[in-house]
Amino acid sequence: MIAHDEHHRNSRIGWLRAIVLGANDGIVSIAGLIVGVAAADATRSSILTAGAAGLVAGAMSMAVGEYVSVSSQRDTERADLATEARELAADPGSELLELTHIYERRGLDRPLAVEVARQLTEHDALGAHVRDELGITEVARARPLQASVSSAASFTVGGGLPLLAAIAAPGGARVTAVVVAALVCLALLGVFGATLGGASRRNAAIRITSLGALAMALSAAIGAAVGTVV
Repeated sequence: MIAHDEHHRNSRIGWLRAIVLGANDGIVSIAGLIVGVAAADATRSSILTAGAAGLVAGAMSMAVGEYVSVSSQRDTERADLATEARELAADPGSELLELTHIYERRGLDRPLAVEVARQLTEHDALGAHVRDELGITEVARARPLQASVSSAASFTVGGGLPLLAAIAAPGGARVTAVVVAALVCLALLGVFGATLGGASRRNAAIRITSLGALAMALSAAIGAAVGTVV
């Protein structure tokens, strides 16, 4: 029998989601903020100050938000593991039967399901129930610090690009430069995420750029409206 290598991408789900979310949020948020403030006829200093403040606040918000939300997921996982451990200690027979029924529903006949449940229970009872009853695997396990750092860092990088475009562009071309830079960055982000995830690059790029363009258009409209009233 010839062995063959298999390369699956599900191990990337946690950090890839955090990176794409953070970078997308950074690009759209900072570009939208700059475009919205510029549409209100603000000065260059006000535009850049708003962009820089938004970059710092957004990165901190992403870090804290990801850490808190993923920590909640981790706490739930830990509570479920503790509950399962207590149930295994209190009534191992019922837990073995429960595991047997799970394997039967997955297609094993009764004798084989009984044997598989017995062997897995002898090897690692809690691990078998955590994986096959609760659906908690090592790949999908909550990692608050990883999610927090990944999101904050990617937000900073993503948001820093339109801010740099605003700094470098002359006054009359500032909004155009920011919009173009943001759309290019969004398209590249879509391609990057799709490549790592094995999805369609074209569809990902179109989806992320079209939604980003809509967000910036709305920001500009609101900024212009507020600027004429204030």
